[in-house]
Order: sequence, then C-alpha cells, then structure tokens
Amino acid sequence: MITLGELTEPKIEQSGPPASGEFVYVDISSVDNQAKRIVEPKQLAASAAPSRARQRLRAGDVLVSMTRPNLNAVALVPPELDGAIGSTGFHVLRGREGVLPQWLYYGVQTRDFVGSMSELVQGALYPAVRPKDIRTFEFDVPPLDDQRRIVAEIEKQVSRLDEAVANLKRVKANLKRYKAALLKAAVEGRLVPTEAALARREGRGYDTGAQLLQHILLERRQSFAGRARYREPSVTARANPPDLPDGWGWCNVDQLADVGTGATPKRDRAAYYDSGTIPWVTSAAVNESFVDRATEFVTPRALAETNLTLYPPGTLLVAMYGEGKTRGKCTELRIAATTNQALAALQSVGGVREYLRLFLEHNYEEMRKVASGGVQPNLNLSLVRSVCLPLPPLAEQHRIVAEVDRRVSFVRELESEVDANLTRTQALRRVTMSRAFTTTPEAGQ
Repeated sequence: MITLGELTEPKIEQSGPPASGEFVYVDISSVDNQAKRIVEPKQLAASAAPSRARQRLRAGDVLVSMTRPNLNAVALVPPELDGAIGSTGFHVLRGREGVLPQWLYYGVQTRDFVGSMSELVQGALYPAVRPKDIRTFEFDVPPLDDQRRIVAEIEKQVSRLDEAVANLKRVKANLKRYKAALLKAAVEGRLVPTEAALARREGRGYDTGAQLLQHILLERRQSFAGRARYREPSVTARANPPDLPDGWGWCNVDQLADVGTGATPKRDRAAYYDSGTIPWVTSAAVNESFVDRATEFVTPRALAETNLTLYPPGTLLVAMYGEGKTRGKCTELRIAATTNQALAALQSVGGVREYLRLFLEHNYEEMRKVASGGVQPNLNLSLVRSVCLPLPPLAEQHRIVAEVDRRVSFVRELESEVDANLTRTQALRRVTMSRAFTTTPEAGQ
C-alpha cells in the first residue's frame, strides 16, 4: 500500500498566469462532476485573474476538487489544456515515474476514495478536505503493465456506460421536445376535436370562445358590485394574429383574471416575521408544479400594514423576475398564501384556470422574450396583463386539459425511468472503478 503523496510530485508550480495578455483558467465550475472531465475552461484577461488562479497545469495532471468531495469533481487535464492555470481549489496529482496518469484518474473515482474523503470533511458552510487528507490516502499499486491493463478494461466499460448515458440524455431531450410540441398543438386547436366540429356533427349549438369571454367579463363586473370601483380590463390586440379554429377567439390575460402581486415586508421589522403563520412565497416557488407548503411566513400584522395580499388556493403565480430561468414560469397555489413583488398573481373566473395555466406553460419562452429591461430583462404586471391568448369554448378547454394531463403523465413516468437509469449508470461507474482497483486483472486477460 502506497500513499498518493508517495505516488505523485510533492509540489506544483504556483506562479499563476502571465503578467499580461490572456490565459486559460480551470476552476471547479469548469469540471462536470458527472462526466469527470473539464468541459468549460475559461479564457480570461491577465488583469481579471482571480486570486485562486495559481497552479500551472500539465497534460496528464489529475485534478481533485477539495470542496464537497462527496460530489467527486475530478478530471484529467487533456493535451489541449497543457499550460492552463488551475484554481487552488484543486489538489493537483502529478504522477511520478511508473505511475500512469489515467490509473490515478480512475483511482480517485473509487468508492473507497470518495467515502474516505467525505469522512474527513471539515467546515459546515464550505465543506472541504485538505491536501494532506488526499495525499495520505493509500492505494495498492500494481506494476505499470498491470496499470495499463486496468485502464484499458475500465475504458472499455466506461465507453459502454458513456454511450448509455448519451442515449438516455437523447431520450430526455426528445421527451422535452415532445412536451413542447404537445402544448403547442393544444393551444392551436390541433390536439382534440374542436367544439365547432362536434357541434356540426351532432347537429347542436354551442357557446363560442367569444361568448365565453363575454360571460367572464360580466361575472367579473358583477363580482365588484357594492365593493371597489371596477376597472375595465385593458385590451391589447396581437399584431398579425394567426387564424384560429372555428369557435375560438382572442383575448388578454387581463380579461380572464385579476392580476396582482405582493410585497416584501421590511426585514428589520420583527413584528412582520417572528411567529408568522401566514405563508409567504417568492419566485423560487415556480420551480415546482404546485405550491402546497411554504418555508417562510409573515404575521397578520404584516398583512394588515403592508401591500401584501392573501391569495386563495387556485391562484396562478407567474415569475416576473428572479434567479436563474424563473422569469415567465408559472405555478399554482394549493394553499392560501401571500407573495413577494417578483410574482404576478392571477385569479381567474369562469372555469378557465386550467387552460390559462396550460397556455402560460406553453408560452414560457415567449414570455421571456417580451420581458422589458436591459441586462436582466424582467416582466411587469402590465406585460403580464397584455399577454394575448386564443380562447376556445369551455367544453373544448376541458377536453384539451384532460388530454394534455394524460399525455404529460405518461411523459413524466418515462422521465422518471430515464432519471433512475442515469443514476444507475453513475453507480455502475463507481462499481467498475472499485472492482478494477480491488482485483488486478491477470496477465493476458
């Protein structure tokens, strides 16, 4: 048994990038911890070099991330990155004579290595291991020829696993495209027989989408009787609208729903948060299909003294801005809750909520395109209200939603199977490494 410290060079040049010009920088975010390779090296100006950009890398170096070792972010430096600068967040293993770089690379992917490093983690906010923790890990080191045979066998097995992963990812991408095409067909009247066609076939009348809209506007106007002053919904015509199926009509979100938002009570007011019992949700909620619980709460006093509104279950929430790709995403409240100002809250009437949500899900990318602003474009209440959508008859909406739900349910089952198989390939990869490093292949195998 020999330690990694004995198998590798004791020091790596720490001179950092050149004084001027540009350099290639490899940090922890450059490494795909699933594929175990460098996928996104950065081209930086010397003047923008981070303080961690210190280590001069060579082809064949093995990079081991010292942060969160359970994720096993490791990589082998390829020839095209020879001379790149690595982050000091990596411990760099450079094999001595008689140690094959690929053998080292696969060795630090074994369950024994990952498990041992995970047990040595220090720090809660920034869990990491130290270089000496890595360098004192021991391997049973075979002769160089056996190392080559081990690497050849691993690469044969890993190649099969990589092919399986690529196929699974293609399936996942195809399912995503299928869902997008399904939603597009749904809101264009191509998914189920139209109400107009069924009515003609059965020799009966029906209420069109335009008539449904008039019923909705009347219901909304009547609901305000004796309360606040009623604001007539704004109507925004769509430029060059495509033809719609018989019985469909155009409308705006503002015509179908009351559109409001929320607020963020002052954080320094303990009376607004301490012992709060009223759910308060932010734009992160749109990453889930439904909101049926909250992680933050406000007090009744906050509700009374600020611009917060308590929205009922069934309210649709659209992210107007937020971290990541949340802008334009939609979810639905299953609990009564307040929101922050990053969310538009849509309370629809007339039984159109499920179809409205389906349209908003289909329209996600379009919503992102119409967002206003510069570097970080955002939606606002006016833009949400002005979104145009095709409105089918109510009975047709119900059939559309039911058919979409049926097919999406099948898609989700397939996606779950694909995810489970992707997880299995990672487990098989670890098993392959571990077996190779516990059993040395016989010569000639």
